[in-house]
Amino acid sequence: MEVQLTSDQQAKLTRIAAEQGRAAETLVQEAVERFLNYDEWFSLEVDKGLAAADRGEFVEHGDIRKMIDSRYPA
Repeated sequence: MEVQLTSDQQAKLTRIAAEQGRAAETLVQEAVERFLNYDEWFSLEVDKGLAAADRGEFVEHGDIRKMIDSRYPA
């Protein structure tokens, strides 16, 4: 497989690889693996949420507001 990077992306990748003393190819493989793992996790979480909604399990608006306020105080 070949992936075309913009010149800016290639420059950033080369710089980061040099800073870390690692091969650029290794960094790309790790980035792809993280993306694939995240995408898989996200899809499973969405499926869980949809299943909960199908069962009628919802979180009330006020509870969401409290959670947001506690995580991100004004």
